[in-house]
Amino acid sequence: MAENDTCDLIIIGGGLVGMTLALAAATKGITSHVVDRADPADLTAEGFDGRASAISTASWRLFRHIGLGDALEPFACPIESIAVTDQMKPGRIDFTPEPHEGSLGRMFPNRQLRLALFEAARAEPAIQWHERAEIVARERGEHGVSVTLADGSVLKAAVMVGAEGRGSPTREEAGISIAQWQYDHRAIIAGLTHAKPHDGVAWEIFYPAGPFALLPMRDGEDGSHHSALVWTVDEKDAAGTLKLGDRAFLAEVEERMHGILGAITDVGPRSSFPLGFHHTATITDRRLALVGDAAHGIHPIAGQGLNLGLRDVGALVEVFEEALRLGLDLGDAQVLARYERWRGLDSFMVALATDGLTRLFGVPGKTASAVRRFGMGGVQRIGPLKDWFMDEARGITGDLPELLRA
Repeated sequence: MAENDTCDLIIIGGGLVGMTLALAAATKGITSHVVDRADPADLTAEGFDGRASAISTASWRLFRHIGLGDALEPFACPIESIAVTDQMKPGRIDFTPEPHEGSLGRMFPNRQLRLALFEAARAEPAIQWHERAEIVARERGEHGVSVTLADGSVLKAAVMVGAEGRGSPTREEAGISIAQWQYDHRAIIAGLTHAKPHDGVAWEIFYPAGPFALLPMRDGEDGSHHSALVWTVDEKDAAGTLKLGDRAFLAEVEERMHGILGAITDVGPRSSFPLGFHHTATITDRRLALVGDAAHGIHPIAGQGLNLGLRDVGALVEVFEEALRLGLDLGDAQVLARYERWRGLDSFMVALATDGLTRLFGVPGKTASAVRRFGMGGVQRIGPLKDWFMDEARGITGDLPELLRA
């Protein structure tokens, strides 16, 4: 396509959710301008982002449907079970599916997800990717939308999609109200190398300051064992924890791990980000849809943030595909209203559930711990309840979009 041609969509934000949307839309013959401020070389540089993502069963189906399965599979580490415990005291829950049910999801380094998405996007003729691009004006009119870039380019489409993440300027400019609060906690992220194999177990250990998660990653080519650490600390303690030398940091980590992975032999670069909640009053406006963190930002306690955004992608693409089949304008208010109805309530319920879990496990004191462990013991014993939690983790409950179904 020539520059300035009109596409079906203008997707503002070319991160994990925005680029997945462009590729998923392309499989249905829907063209996109993807506009992103970042330099993709920076986003895929070694050491840029030590974060990893838990990709649910349903989200993995989406990646396979858009042709990324072969590129990503070599970097996947299956989550064979999830262990949930209150300070490693008795009464933990083990979510372990039957062998025929498959894993509970897959862990991927975010860098590998970006590399696969970016390579596919460059090869996709239905995507015009405008990288390192600054938007100086957004317009949403009766008959279409446009953005003007700092270099003078004017990009046009039927629909604008805000996919820039939590601080979405597109959402702010549209005046969409948002409920939000901070948890006064910060997540510290690091890669760990450890002596014992993790056996595909993801650990969620709850301490009074917040959850301490150990997520299984693929073994190194030299046979070394690796896990991703997501450690929640009080905001007031975060700076000091990040400044600790490697030996002191590892001592703090090992104290909380109780030897489950053996000695920690190495720690990768550390990074951190503040934890907060936000949810928009609406995820659509005139010729505008929001996806991913632009619409809803949740605590990483259940590892569902990215998966929630990928459900948005599947639903929006299905709504657009049906509109094309019926000969409707993609930006028609009825089309966007269907997306609103489909995703608004589901994402809100997941957000409320993760917020509730965060608050429940954050209540200090021995009595609260005893009550939590009693409840967890009940879940451990009730098969159908455990099965429901495992299906939630896989992302296979509710009204799933076609791209997320088997």
